[in-house]
Amino acid sequence: MLNQALSNKRKSFELLMKGLMLLSVALTAALTLFLLVYVLLQGIPNITWELLSTKPSYLTESIGILPDILNTVYIVLATLLIVLPLGVGAAIYLTEYATNRKVVGMIEYAAETLSGIPSIIYGLVGMLLFSNHMGTCLMAGSLTLVIMNLPTIMRTTQESLKTVPQSYREGAFGLGAGKWRVVRTVVLPGCVDGVITGCILSVGRILGESAALLFTAGFAHAVNGMMDGLAAPGATLTVALYVYAKEQGEFGVAFAIAAILMVLTVLINFAAALVQKYFAKRRSL
Repeated sequence: MLNQALSNKRKSFELLMKGLMLLSVALTAALTLFLLVYVLLQGIPNITWELLSTKPSYLTESIGILPDILNTVYIVLATLLIVLPLGVGAAIYLTEYATNRKVVGMIEYAAETLSGIPSIIYGLVGMLLFSNHMGTCLMAGSLTLVIMNLPTIMRTTQESLKTVPQSYREGAFGLGAGKWRVVRTVVLPGCVDGVITGCILSVGRILGESAALLFTAGFAHAVNGMMDGLAAPGATLTVALYVYAKEQGEFGVAFAIAAILMVLTVLINFAAALVQKYFAKRRSL
């Protein structure tokens, strides 16, 4: 009788917990779907070719986001060109070469701490370190984003390197390969999917950053080439969204930019999933 009562109580508790978990899943999915649909419904009707292909004109009072799109591309490319060699190189050294585990642990802890710092603090530091010497420009914003994304790239690459079995390294050493040759021909090809996925997700973080760029990159809406653009102030899509919504009250344009950013974010996550699936399939062959 007692066992039956305990069994019924356990089943009731399991049903309750299962119901709460299903409710949590439903609420999370509903909120995500609502946000996605609401932004797209508000933004897509405001997306026009004129908006995408022109710059703002104060004479005709027309609005265009072409400079903001170009500035976003410039800042993404400049940030990746700097942060990828630094992050991947640091991860390879810490995982494959460093022998002092205490120092490695301290560096990893510092990287994880940096990943959780609010982005506006990075913006303040970037303004003091870069903008005060280089002026307000996209390059100052790129260097600030390098500091922001370096811990993410480093830790993602480290975890990917650790997934390569130690037996692969020992087999390569047994065949007479040197340390760098083992890293280059055995370790890196075995974890390239994790490295690429981390890079793709970093692009998403760069696209969505605004607080740090408000301090460092500026608000200009001028069309420039890449080299000239990096040396000049400019607004990315996220900064332009803030300016049009908060400063100018152009909510139609703000929702159009939000829809573009939403679509880009979905595409980036989809690309990361495809990369993981592709390399997982290659390893299984």
